[in-house]
Amino acid sequence: MGATAGAVWGRAEQQDFRSRVRGTLLGVAVGDAFGAPVDGLDLDGIREEHGAEGLTDLATAYGRRGAVTHLTQLSLFSVDGLIRAQVRRDTGAWHPPTDLHRAYRRWAATQRDWGPDLRRKDDGWLAHEEWLYVRRDAPKALLLGLGDETMGTPEAPKNPGERGAEAAARSAPFGLLVGWEPQLVAQLSVECAAQTHGHPTGYLAAGAYAVIVHGLARGESLDAAVQRALALLVARPGHPPVTEALQHALGAVRQGLPTPARVTELIGEGTAEGLVAAAVYCALVGEDVRHGLRLAVNHDGPSAATGALTGGLLGALHGETALPPAWLAELEGRATLLELADDFAMEMTQGPALHGPAGSSPGWLARYPRA
Repeated sequence: MGATAGAVWGRAEQQDFRSRVRGTLLGVAVGDAFGAPVDGLDLDGIREEHGAEGLTDLATAYGRRGAVTHLTQLSLFSVDGLIRAQVRRDTGAWHPPTDLHRAYRRWAATQRDWGPDLRRKDDGWLAHEEWLYVRRDAPKALLLGLGDETMGTPEAPKNPGERGAEAAARSAPFGLLVGWEPQLVAQLSVECAAQTHGHPTGYLAAGAYAVIVHGLARGESLDAAVQRALALLVARPGHPPVTEALQHALGAVRQGLPTPARVTELIGEGTAEGLVAAAVYCALVGEDVRHGLRLAVNHDGPSAATGALTGGLLGALHGETALPPAWLAELEGRATLLELADDFAMEMTQGPALHGPAGSSPGWLARYPRA
């Protein structure tokens, strides 16, 4: 995960990075939780249930306010897999897509098991979190793609016709690999997306989203980050639907005040490229995080995924302190999210002190086993 240790990381840089990591993960979760109660409703249905302004505050889903969906669950396991890949690098084994596939398989086990099996020490700490063992309407593409040990690749993807946004929505953590070059971030995200979403639109949208988050985590503007993603995409077969959707989002910014109809138009058929484009638009035109997220969930398309994608962008752009504190206070799994975010930031900035030639921390290797 790049040469990101030592003098490169001063104290201020470490603190800024940790804030962006926390902001990204919490942003994904808050956007997901905000959109979950109205996921599947069109705008008329949302207004009928929540008033003329639509949804403006957290509402109840899955029996509680602030509940997250499978999108947040999988984002957590993306982070877990990235940390495990870095730890396993010490052994000479270095193939991050395999580590991510193992992490996603651990998530898949939460969808079929009653609870954590504490005898499986190699699972690490995240898979032992009981609150993750709830089923939150994961689509068949995820369960089928991760249903056996065969790992999908861009050359031989799982679900080759799948164009949904679930792979993109779990890809924000790849963008937090700030020590990597953008093209490597894109490649890793694409390879991991192909494990469940095998249509080029599905995995290229995931790669584009990861590159945009990467730019934001490095301190770029959102517009500059999108331009970088566009430049990287044009070399890849099957890119036109994704690049055209992103260009459409940039153009929509200049077309007057934002409206639900404009967000719905960007979403289109509800496939990955449309949702990523809509998220970019909502993050660009939102007056603040709360307004951007309101735009992201009040429309005719999938609200949880658009909210999660938008929240990840806004969190990476502004850091954790810009997120609505009242929503964070009720967010399901917030303690786990923060713990994992801080572990990721510590691994990326101080990994050699945790596991390296000078010795390893037994506690760290118990949390993130090399197996």
